[in-house]
Parts: sequence; C-alpha cells; structure tokens
Amino acid sequence: MSPARRHHLHLGVAALLAAAVLLSAAVPAARAQETEHEEEFSYIPGDEHGPEHWGRIKEEWAACGTGRLQSPIDLSHERVSLVRSLGYLHHSYRPAEASIVNRGHDIMVRFEGDAGSLVINGTAYYLKQLHWHSPAEHTVDGRRYDMELHLVHESADKKAAVIAILYEVGRHEDAFLRHLEPFIRRIADVRDREERVGVVDPRRARGTASVYYRYMGSLTAPPCTEGVIWTIVKRVRSVSKYQLELLREAVHDDMENNARPLQEANNRHISIFRPKPDKHY
Repeated sequence: MSPARRHHLHLGVAALLAAAVLLSAAVPAARAQETEHEEEFSYIPGDEHGPEHWGRIKEEWAACGTGRLQSPIDLSHERVSLVRSLGYLHHSYRPAEASIVNRGHDIMVRFEGDAGSLVINGTAYYLKQLHWHSPAEHTVDGRRYDMELHLVHESADKKAAVIAILYEVGRHEDAFLRHLEPFIRRIADVRDREERVGVVDPRRARGTASVYYRYMGSLTAPPCTEGVIWTIVKRVRSVSKYQLELLREAVHDDMENNARPLQEANNRHISIFRPKPDKHY
C-alpha cells in the first residue's frame, strides 16, 4: 500500500473513532421525556407497579431505582445556600398554539408553536409542555403543598430544564387554570384524549416571582432521566379547591394523587437566588 493510501486510511479510521466518541457522549443526553403510558406504572405505594418498583418494570427505567440524582427532594434550609450569581431567571416566553392532553397520569398542555425559552448558563431551553401534580412533589422543610406545576423545557441537544411552581388551596383561584377549565372538562376521564386549546400564554403560568431554588435532579416519572436542571419558585401561589379537584378528577382514578415520593438528596447542593442578601430561607 502506498504511503498516500495509508495516510487516507488512517484519516478515515480517526474520523470513525471521533464519530463514535461523539455518539457515546450524546447517549446520556437522550431526549428527557416522560413516558406517556400510565398503565405501565402507578403512584400507589405497595402496588406492583408502584414507585418503589418503577426501576424494575423496564430496563430503560433503571434510573428510577438506582439513580443517585433523583427527584423530587425536600428543599431543607440546612442544605440551601445563597448564590446570588445565579441571577434572575432569563426567559422570553410568548403566546403559542397549544393542545391539552389527558395522559392518564396527569393533564398536560403541549405547545405546538414557539412558546419561547429559558436561558441557563448561556444555554437556551425551549418550553415544550407543562403539567400538574397533586399534591406537590417537592417539599420545603418537610412541608408538602397542595399542587405543583411543571414547565418542561428542552435544549437543542435534548437536555431538560424544569421550572416548578408550588400552590396551596386558598380563596383565590388560579387565573391560568381558569382559562383552561372548559378544555379540562372535555378530556376528563378519557386517557389520550387531546383537545386543541388555541393560543396559550405561558407567562400567565410562570408569574413574576424572582426568588427560586436550583439543584440537579431527574424527571419525576419514568424513565426518571437524570441531568435535569430544576428551578423551584419560592413564592407559593393560590389555587381554588374546585380547580384542584377538577384536575384530580380529570385523570385516571388511580392517579388522583400523582406525586412521586421524596428521593434521597445524597448530599446534593441546593442553591437559592434572591435579589438582595438575606440570611433567612
């Protein structure tokens, strides 16, 4: 073989190796998406498909049982430290066409148009969908609230970032939910039922609160993919008892309580951002 031919062969092998390395590096960043088949898992403790067994139901769900960075967790003040360098949440949400879907285990609003993005450490995470859990999944110093809204974002390389908003039942209803109530009734008790909602403004769901917690975790439903950047807004919002019951009754009977049990923090660092220094959490 001529020297020139050997040179081209070496270049070809090097290119294949480089491609293999890139491919293997991309595997952990696979699409961070929750399963949409609720009959395969449940939230009932002790059930054969309950949370303690999720990691053994499917091989690709193994992280649910063996992962060290699982969510949700308790946001205990003993583990929280003030990190002002996190800065304000930089998001550019916009009204977009959306559909509402009964996934059996929750009610989800799926954005079909460009609903805007959230920027974290220079990376843009695009808003894909939002859904509700009741009771709330994350706790604050052991306190569990009545409901939790997840705004799920995805970057160009399929990494996930979720903003969580906590609610407690109060005298005031949630204006964002009020707009969706007629559509929730239409998809109630019918798994995989989907209705077009028209234009939905995610800014009404996000609100304007600026204080938030931040930690690294996972999706809270199978496949429990890790590497998710969690942002939990500290300000607790109000939801009416009627709205909470509407969401609970709309899902499958076994999913009215669709909160995953707390996971071990495993010495994870939890940060909090505040516009001004404050020693109280």
